[in-house]
Amino acid sequence: MSTRELLHAVPPPGTDDQAVVTLLTEGTYPHQHGGVSVWCDQLVRGMPDVGFRVVAITGTGQEAFAWELPPNVGGVVSVPLWGPVPDGRAPRGRRLRRFLGTYERFLLSLLEPGSPTAGEDFADGLYALAARARKGELSAAMRTEEALRTLTAVWNRPHIAVAAARPTLHDALTATELLEHALRPLSVVPPEGGVAHAVSGGLAALPGLMAHQLHGTPLLLTEHGVYLRERYLGYRTGGYRWPVKSLLLGFFRLLARETYARAALVTPGNRYNRRWEEHGGTEPDRIRTVYNGVDPGAFPPAGPEPELPTLTWAGRVDPIKDLETLIRAFALVREELPQARLRLFGGTPRGGEAYRERCQALAEELGTGDSVVFEGRVEDIRDAYAAGNVVMLSSISEGFPFTLIEAMSCGRATVSTDVGGVREAVGDTGLVVPPREPREMARAALELLRDPSRRVLMGEAARLRVIEQFTLRQTIDTFRGIYGELAAGSGTGRERYADGAADGRELQQELAVHGVRRAGEAG
Repeated sequence: MSTRELLHAVPPPGTDDQAVVTLLTEGTYPHQHGGVSVWCDQLVRGMPDVGFRVVAITGTGQEAFAWELPPNVGGVVSVPLWGPVPDGRAPRGRRLRRFLGTYERFLLSLLEPGSPTAGEDFADGLYALAARARKGELSAAMRTEEALRTLTAVWNRPHIAVAAARPTLHDALTATELLEHALRPLSVVPPEGGVAHAVSGGLAALPGLMAHQLHGTPLLLTEHGVYLRERYLGYRTGGYRWPVKSLLLGFFRLLARETYARAALVTPGNRYNRRWEEHGGTEPDRIRTVYNGVDPGAFPPAGPEPELPTLTWAGRVDPIKDLETLIRAFALVREELPQARLRLFGGTPRGGEAYRERCQALAEELGTGDSVVFEGRVEDIRDAYAAGNVVMLSSISEGFPFTLIEAMSCGRATVSTDVGGVREAVGDTGLVVPPREPREMARAALELLRDPSRRVLMGEAARLRVIEQFTLRQTIDTFRGIYGELAAGSGTGRERYADGAADGRELQQELAVHGVRRAGEAG
């Protein structure tokens, strides 16, 4: 079945065409496990009467499904970012010159964050490049010598900051390669009708932006984490030179602003994300916080604790989970409680093997190799929570983590880092510590390991908090209403949702670290 046929296929029997939802994903459902994939699976299974389709941005396009699709998912389009170079020829003559003019203005928008027209120039360029992509011309055009010379010339303009870094031909080739791959989702035939639901910001939103621009399809954006913030974190430690980083971060920054501007509604998974979205230009009345939820019946109290003092962790083995801090904290716990153990449950995504090996080497180096166990994926995630006296979360970036509210539903006490919506989830039913602070994490873990009665009380309070505030039924019902509202064209700005006006000082401090300015601020 072709991309066009799949995206415009007849919805599953018993569904209303106006209720068809196209989920837009990147690196998650239905090809990978993880919290966002769990959320997608819950969503489609929780609305069996609603037809869903999926446009999934993947790695190579050869990935198998990790999830069994329910009958109401009408089809999946895989968009490989790192597959073979798309077929197609570069434009020639006058058409190539027109492309180069568009491309030059697009590149300038990425490299001039203080320009008052950067956002408009980016949007105009993005939609023009998308038209080239749908004709099969974009990838080939970006790889021409003329396009490389255009990028080099833009970089070396005197008023462009990265000119001082003396960009090289290798920089130009690297940046072109990364940008060309990032723009591949523009070749997807945009969905018509229903609702386009991007389950993250960034590249997943590209087909939704095209659908909105071409067909007026309402775009719904859900942010579990803050995609832009995670790009800043990733590129800070990446191996690319500054000219490459500057170009790509400019692309992700302006893509976030364009997505916030065009989305009919933005549904962050926590109030922390809301501050980033408002900073990016989203009007407050187009933002509704919708927390993740779990079924308390599927995550009942975990039962007896293990005999030996045990910390457990569940998730994917990934640098953003900062297992190194957790392992360092555990080494400090072992100094006080020599019998303590740390059990890490979760798979290692493709490409993450080096990080797992680094963590294992760290455990050996700290003398805890015999008591730190990488358990791999577990068939029943509840076993991971039951295996510990205390459940740990050490991430440097999170949205509203499923593993945390699942552990809370199971009645386990938790120690978590103060990132994303963690504090909103835990309240006073767990301990929250600063990220990247192993001593603080160890101190909190020791407090709970040494106080069984406190653990029990906190676990009981945590389960009650989930039942009162974070059930799956609440989440499903909220999104059902949103889908109906957007599909019916009823608008989204008619009701203000009292999420509370969070203090912006913390956000501004973090933005300053990343070198980000408020929308419209001069450079």
